[in-house]
Amino acid sequence: MQVFTGENLKDFLDQKAAQFNKPAFIDDDPVSIPHLFTLKQDREIAGFLAATLAWGQRKTIIKKSKELLQRMDNAPYDFVLNHKEKDLAKLLGFKHRTFNDTDTLYFIEFLKYFYRHNLSLESAFIQGINEKSENLGPGLAGFHKLFFSLPDFPKRTKKHVATPERNSACKRINMFLRWMVRKDQNGVDFGVWEQIKPAQLICPCDLHVDKVARKLGLITRKQTDWKTALELTENLKKMDPEDPVKYDFALFGLGILEKF
Repeated sequence: MQVFTGENLKDFLDQKAAQFNKPAFIDDDPVSIPHLFTLKQDREIAGFLAATLAWGQRKTIIKKSKELLQRMDNAPYDFVLNHKEKDLAKLLGFKHRTFNDTDTLYFIEFLKYFYRHNLSLESAFIQGINEKSENLGPGLAGFHKLFFSLPDFPKRTKKHVATPERNSACKRINMFLRWMVRKDQNGVDFGVWEQIKPAQLICPCDLHVDKVARKLGLITRKQTDWKTALELTENLKKMDPEDPVKYDFALFGLGILEKF
């Protein structure tokens, strides 16, 4: 394998990021789910649910995400705000891996509570951070506390919302945040959130990204956890301090599409 160093590595990853960060990337990726909608709140809810379900094969993730949204009449924001008790029966029996209808019902309960007091889910991630914050770690920890602040939340549901306070790499939430925060003209990420800067994002550290990043010397830690995600992101910032997570496209594309 070619050995990459310094500018050599940056040039290689810039090229690969540009190659994969295109509309053609959308259809086979879970980011296609929020792309089904135009209303900001629909995109937030659909994206959050799709990211939560994002483990396993991408085809299955997309299929199950569409199934869940169909149970919500393909109008997630309206369903969250205006559903009646009888409407929740549509969600019974939903399951993807270990995520089941108990988890689904609590997600809907939280989102109903949240959107009755806020216009955008971005507000849930900015507690404990400001424009000078190095990264979104405190925001993720704050979101986890807020998400489970309703009385009688199902304890089993905690495993579906990660937090850096448990040293999780928080892969799925970081992926969702990339979708909402990153801004460019390429049409994949939405860039609809204004209070979080792309420079504060943490790179989603999934299996494929992790494997490629280790081959390229961007990760040295043996395990994959929150500190690993920070190490990767800090190394990516050396190449682009304002938008380090654009390299998620390069690392993921090399891993899953090119079998690097």
